[in-house]
Amino acid sequence: MKISLIIPCYNEFANLQKGVLDKVGNFTKDDDRFIEVCIIDDGSTDDSKQIVRQYLKQFSKFRLIENKHQGKAYAINTGIRSATGNYVFFTDMDLATPIEETERLIKEIQNGYQIIIGSRKSKREGAPFLRKVLSFGAKVARFLFFNFKGITDTQCGFKLFEKKAAIKIINRSLLFQNNTDITGPSITAGFDFEFLFIAFKMKYKIKEIPVHWQHMETRNVNFMRDTIETFKDLFKIKYYETMGKYK
Repeated sequence: MKISLIIPCYNEFANLQKGVLDKVGNFTKDDDRFIEVCIIDDGSTDDSKQIVRQYLKQFSKFRLIENKHQGKAYAINTGIRSATGNYVFFTDMDLATPIEETERLIKEIQNGYQIIIGSRKSKREGAPFLRKVLSFGAKVARFLFFNFKGITDTQCGFKLFEKKAAIKIINRSLLFQNNTDITGPSITAGFDFEFLFIAFKMKYKIKEIPVHWQHMETRNVNFMRDTIETFKDLFKIKYYETMGKYK
């Protein structure tokens, strides 16, 4: 098992100042299963890249990959394509789910699962009211638009993929094929919905695992913008499915 850990980064100065990469570096440095930690910078305009570069000297497994600003989905896709391991682990920079929780997901590889996703279940510890409303809306949309059997939380930023499966899935993605510049943060839920939608169509073995999660305040989340962006993507996925574009 060779795991590439990928972490998207867009203006994460505040989280980096908290020492999140120290936690990641110390957790992975002596674990031979983790062969690299790929930090995918999504065109940050603050000092994020400068801080990450300091960590490259401290932790030999760390890599910095610089994208122009295209949004979180493109950063994750870049990480998947750039990964040299046969498994790809994705986590958010804020470590709302502690990095130690990776063990829960890794164990399921032995049971033959190709996609393992962390789940907060119904708990949103510390989350403000609007975040809980957004989460509830995502659940309703999932119920109306898709049939994700056995999946209760598609949006937790803590997932483990078999790389060859992930590559086949993102090659069939229709939402994020055109590389266009954007302004401001873009963390649309559309990526997770489409990824799992295609994975189910391709009949991959998928498992959801409960993990600890605690809300971390971030300026990258905007209730109205993210809600509108998410529902636009959901309608696109449903339209593409109706037109037979997912094959």
